[in-house]
Amino acid sequence: MAKRERVMRMSVEQPLWRALTAYRVLTMFYAIGLFVTKYDEFVRPEVAIGYFVVLFTWTFATLPRVANAANCTKRFLTADLTIALTGILLTPVADAQERIEAGGPTLPSIWTAGSVLAFAIKGGWRWAAFASALVGVANIVQRGAASQDTIHNVLLVWVASIAIGYVVEVARASERTLARALEIEATTRERERLARDIHDSVLQVLAMVQRRGSALGGDAAELGRMAGEQEVALRTLVSGGLVPVSRVSEDVTEGAVVRAVEVPDEPGTDDDAGPCDLRSLLAPYATARVTFSEPGAPVTLAPARAKELAAAVGAALDNVHRHAGADARTWILVEDEPDAVIVTVRDDGPGIPEGRLAQAEGEGRLGVALSIRGRLREIGGTAEVISVPGQGTEVELKVPKDSKDPKGSRGKAERR
Repeated sequence: MAKRERVMRMSVEQPLWRALTAYRVLTMFYAIGLFVTKYDEFVRPEVAIGYFVVLFTWTFATLPRVANAANCTKRFLTADLTIALTGILLTPVADAQERIEAGGPTLPSIWTAGSVLAFAIKGGWRWAAFASALVGVANIVQRGAASQDTIHNVLLVWVASIAIGYVVEVARASERTLARALEIEATTRERERLARDIHDSVLQVLAMVQRRGSALGGDAAELGRMAGEQEVALRTLVSGGLVPVSRVSEDVTEGAVVRAVEVPDEPGTDDDAGPCDLRSLLAPYATARVTFSEPGAPVTLAPARAKELAAAVGAALDNVHRHAGADARTWILVEDEPDAVIVTVRDDGPGIPEGRLAQAEGEGRLGVALSIRGRLREIGGTAEVISVPGQGTEVELKVPKDSKDPKGSRGKAERR
């Protein structure tokens, strides 16, 4: 069956770039509006008009440059900051000295902060500190002295830009950590799925060959020994394994990238096929030693959930046959509640000694951990094992009736 690759890109920076784009346009119009309202107070308004023509053209022509980190190159940042610094240094030429000394705005006004913020978002706090320092020096030069108000404004821009740059760096690290966690989760789910399938087929066959070979002796005993060794090796493989390193985009400012291989569901198991009657999946388990009790009405579940629940019941029955013996009696009870379906598998075997399940899991024997509990966890359900030595074992499987498949909904959420 063909596999398809999901690519999940996560970036908290993209909203910042969109905000920066809007900020540059709005502050450009704000700077022009300040000039228009104080036009008569400028000693050389033609200098300001020439600068604002350049600023207007540059702001709109470079909107694609501030759309994302890949387009915002070092050359663009240098040119953008040069235009901001030029506007600051041209202010004494165009404006009256009295207005400058009284704390009047520079020609680009707060548009300059947009250039500094671009440095912060692109390169982090070190780039922001460099750009804001140049802006601070230009402000002091155009005013002719380091007044208290000038120092205050310079420090405000410097601290704010460094803080934003630092937050961006922390966000990038968080994205990579989240990408790693998502990839580990996806890998773990896939490994558990494979382990369940292998446990339900290959491992059980190898275990049977080992037991029969040991019982027959001779050449069969050697075959059984080899099967036992392969069983141990396979259990170790499916219970461990390496998790690949999370991939990161070539430009780290684009955010973290997770690639996961997704195996499509088998035909006919998709939720679009309609609900499935759980009774039809559990009925084949009924035998002379297995009593199956069901409600009189259909017990409907999403096909994927019904299939996994039936497989978990099958795994519980396999454990009964293996550990309780062929003569043990088993009862399967299906209860259809308003918000959940409960299936109980009970036997009259010797029960499970205390601590045996934890010991088996540590040895790599994952029948209960993966084939039962793992399956129920994947479909949003729970599995509870109750056993008293000498009084049999009861396995209660509970699955919510929510019509939405948790695996499908989770997949959609990850494909953002």
